[in-house]
Amino acid sequence: MALDKQDLSAMAGMDVAMAEPTSRLKTDGTVDGRNAPWVEKYRPKKLDDVAAHKEIIDTIKRLTAENRLPHLLLYGPPGTGKTSTILAVARQMYGPSLASMTLELNASDERGIDVVRQQIQDFASTRTIFSNKFKLIILDECDAMTNDAQFALRRVMEKYTRNARFCLICNYVSKVIPALQSRCTKFRFAPLNPTFVRERLQFVADSEGVKLGEGGLDSLVALGGGDMRRSLNILQSCHMAFDCVDRRAVYTCTGNPLPSDIEECLRWLLNEPVAEAFNRVQGLQVERGVALVDIVRELHPWVMRMAMPVKAKVGLVERLADVEHRLAYSTSERLQLGAVVGAFVRARELIAAAAT
Repeated sequence: MALDKQDLSAMAGMDVAMAEPTSRLKTDGTVDGRNAPWVEKYRPKKLDDVAAHKEIIDTIKRLTAENRLPHLLLYGPPGTGKTSTILAVARQMYGPSLASMTLELNASDERGIDVVRQQIQDFASTRTIFSNKFKLIILDECDAMTNDAQFALRRVMEKYTRNARFCLICNYVSKVIPALQSRCTKFRFAPLNPTFVRERLQFVADSEGVKLGEGGLDSLVALGGGDMRRSLNILQSCHMAFDCVDRRAVYTCTGNPLPSDIEECLRWLLNEPVAEAFNRVQGLQVERGVALVDIVRELHPWVMRMAMPVKAKVGLVERLADVEHRLAYSTSERLQLGAVVGAFVRARELIAAAAT
């Protein structure tokens, strides 16, 4: 039976109509206006908008343009652009057919072998009408998948290579089995350069009308630690809580101790008697609402920069690491504060002995 042009055009649109908006691939952060999370609102929509990791982006661009995209394994710390990169690739490759050509799963939620055997295999095994392009399956946080699921996925990747490409995204590549790693082209996303983070934060602040005060931008970059997602979330939280986003606002909003407070703590611990140092640090905790674990973590870089005998520095760093480890197991903060003071008293003794 012959098909007229209207029937053909209707069939050509089936690929788009078949998929439901089940993931962020069909959501747009700009739809919700000012209430949308800025992380989604300002997520790059095109590869050209992903300014960081230029070498990786250029390689993926070339592979995409030549229709030679392999299975990918993108790994690295959180907030470095792994998911944004592959979502931009998907938008560029498929355009309006994005929803029907792409399956995105968060493997930390859907990580069992049944998901591999059902959802992933069903999607990978079907071919699209009126398209010679392969499908794209994105597995975010794949390092949370069980070993059984990873072994099952290995076979699916081999069997349906003609129909689909897989992009595995994880923070810890060591948790992905070697058999999967060997089937993928690996790209490591390092923490973002502070210059890039600063430029992006300034762009978002200007777009949203955020009033930046003294030290605000520097504090956002420092506390983000190369994690763009974290820096943007802090910026949005501070903008909602304070009229001006300055250094004090950023540290207050996140509950982190101010650098000036850490400097004071260090001065007390190195110079005051034991009881006085203990009481002053404890008073600072109460006044600022700061956890001891945050003080310990912030003390570490200050100690590393200080000029002191190697033996004293090594011993102090080891004792601070022990305190942080114990605090992770819900031990008494008061007792652990005593251990911190004791560690600095021991360091003071070694410094005095080296000076004589």
